[in-house]
Amino acid sequence: MSSPSVAQIDPTGGRPPRTTTWAGFALPGVGWLIAFFVVPVYAVMAVAFGSVDPILRTPQPAWNPLAWDFSAMSSLLDRVFGGDLGKVFLRTFSFVFLALAGCILIGYPVAYFVARKASRSRSMLLALLVLPFWISYLMRMLAWTNLLQQDGYVNQVLQWFQLMDEPRNWLDGDWPTVVIGLTYGYIPFFILPLYSALERIDGRLIEAGRDLGASSFQTFVRITLPLSVPGLLAASVITILPMFGDYYTNSYLTSGSPRTEMVGNQIEFFLRGSSQPQTGASLVLVLMVFLFVLMVYYLRTTMKAQRESER
Repeated sequence: MSSPSVAQIDPTGGRPPRTTTWAGFALPGVGWLIAFFVVPVYAVMAVAFGSVDPILRTPQPAWNPLAWDFSAMSSLLDRVFGGDLGKVFLRTFSFVFLALAGCILIGYPVAYFVARKASRSRSMLLALLVLPFWISYLMRMLAWTNLLQQDGYVNQVLQWFQLMDEPRNWLDGDWPTVVIGLTYGYIPFFILPLYSALERIDGRLIEAGRDLGASSFQTFVRITLPLSVPGLLAASVITILPMFGDYYTNSYLTSGSPRTEMVGNQIEFFLRGSSQPQTGASLVLVLMVFLFVLMVYYLRTTMKAQRESER
């Protein structure tokens, strides 16, 4: 009597299960996430809930969660909710949402034109949209400092159009300067994902709206705009997340003026320029909680829109 073959004993023929094979492709991403997100966040928590060397004033992280001290976090929350840092958070949210509004007003028409109207010049326009990523963010901010000087081109153009009588000192702690810098610096992050969402809209839906007698404006308002809402939300999230942690824009365009300080400037100050590293690390965690709430809202909205589209 012959012995059973391997194929008879194991239906897979000795090959690993398909689910295990595909799960293996996730290992590099999981390792990257653990190494560059989980471990750094835990290190920040260890500093925030640790102690400070009384002589050198350097942080002494508490790696054991059982030894964490929450007194620094408690005092920080008192300053955030009702103290001096609360004004900084409100100012940061105001700057970010004003800059986001600027990105929407400028970026949506650009993304719509490139995705739906530009055919022959689309490749060239996409190359121009990607071009800012080739230049350092700091270099672009330094270029704006030259443009916004009292004898810079911005004042010259505004005076030429008679929009102001005398040059304005844009770099003297002026909040519109920070909003302009944030809008300029992060608008490529807004346009590209929105362009991708607008390009995926089925053109037959737009043609059906026109066939039913809708004007171009009505077709845009009733078809294109609602279908682009998920892409608009994704572009907004991708744009505002780095804005909340930004500190270069204020440092370079207003010389770090206290009147335009953002949360990122406070984090940099406490971690690098003071003897209170616990406060800086605690600020990082508080900002992460705020951003986590925004991400949860975005994910819930996206999942709800996806369920409605599948019905």
